[in-house]
Amino acid sequence: MLFSKLGLSAELLRAVQEQGYEEATPVQQQAIPLVLEGRDILAGAQTGTGKTAGFTLPLLQRLQMTAADGRKRRVRALILTPTRELAAQVSESVRTYGRHLPYRTVVIYGGVSINPQITKLHKGVDIVVATPGRLLDHLQQGTINLGAVEMLVLDEADRMLDMGFIRDIRKLLKALPTHRQNLLFSATFSKEIKKLANDLLNSPIEVQVARRNTTVELVTQIVHPVDRGRKRELLSHRIGAENWQQVLVFTRTKHGANRLAEQLSNDGLKATAIHGNKSQGARTRALADFKSGAARVLVATDVAARGLDIDRLPHVVNYELPNVPEDYVHRIGRTARAGQEGHAVSLVCVDELKLLESIERLLEGKIEQQIIPGYEPDPRIKAEPIKHGRSNRPTRNTGARKKGHSGAPQSRGGQRKRSSGRRQRRTG
Repeated sequence: MLFSKLGLSAELLRAVQEQGYEEATPVQQQAIPLVLEGRDILAGAQTGTGKTAGFTLPLLQRLQMTAADGRKRRVRALILTPTRELAAQVSESVRTYGRHLPYRTVVIYGGVSINPQITKLHKGVDIVVATPGRLLDHLQQGTINLGAVEMLVLDEADRMLDMGFIRDIRKLLKALPTHRQNLLFSATFSKEIKKLANDLLNSPIEVQVARRNTTVELVTQIVHPVDRGRKRELLSHRIGAENWQQVLVFTRTKHGANRLAEQLSNDGLKATAIHGNKSQGARTRALADFKSGAARVLVATDVAARGLDIDRLPHVVNYELPNVPEDYVHRIGRTARAGQEGHAVSLVCVDELKLLESIERLLEGKIEQQIIPGYEPDPRIKAEPIKHGRSNRPTRNTGARKKGHSGAPQSRGGQRKRSSGRRQRRTG
């Protein structure tokens, strides 16, 4: 369906056309008319489906349709995202599609000075794109007023719950007006997401553009069995032999990401790492180098890579399988975007066989395995518990969800204790 058939205003259609788009994606076709009607929606959409434009375009038009207080700009729309990178990208989309409209947007996240954000808020803004932690800081300091919010968007809500943001989200909801439009987007519909939707949404319409927990259909998936100690050697071999020019590689830990990026660079493959311990400036530079081709390989932890928008990314490598099966879906969803074909490779050692089984149960099918000649696994090597982080605390490799071990960057002074005494890492 053409964008021109969705009821969007002339200003928005002009911006869409300037981006070179004519045909709306399935999630855009379903979501945009519903949002324009003022309905709450619960949308199941993975990254790469066009979901950002699916809520950005109708959100901007809804602001056009309702009269604002002309005396002072107040925050009328709030978009919450789990990571800094995603917040920056969503904010850029709002500015791109709203370029012919008079709205001011500010992006709010941690890892950078709060003062420039305060300055922009004091000047008055219409739309705020934020991570929950830093937004709560502003709310507690009295530097933002959310009492006039007309629209709330929770983007990648499943990841926000995984990262322990539910308490911050509930605190933020108390600062919002009762009567507002709510849009919730999630790659998966877990019981926790359903509960949040029941608490948050008012008679929502469910939009589902992919089967629950499915992978992107255009991704070719393959597993290379290999010994733990030969993974880096095999990775360098595959990149060189196949002449891969842009490769996103996932590790479990920040320390592991740094170490692998350094090793690959020593192998002659320009690599850079992105994770929560890096400053926002360093993360931005690493991503820019990767997009421009200055770096051939980007090594990332799950949370740091969540929401990365990289056009035509051909290769994703699971250097280490994730502890949570759903994270595998999110990882390989980085490729095969916008109808492009993608290639996902997993290097699996004997320690990770149970993790692989959990992923295959989620996918309801086996992933093809291919042993690379010269890298055959040694059958004498026995499985060992997977160690996670610098504490080297073993993680049971059963594929069960392990909260607080996602490689998430800390925020707002570090970790915060939960009521159970366990610690949860968050990004803000």
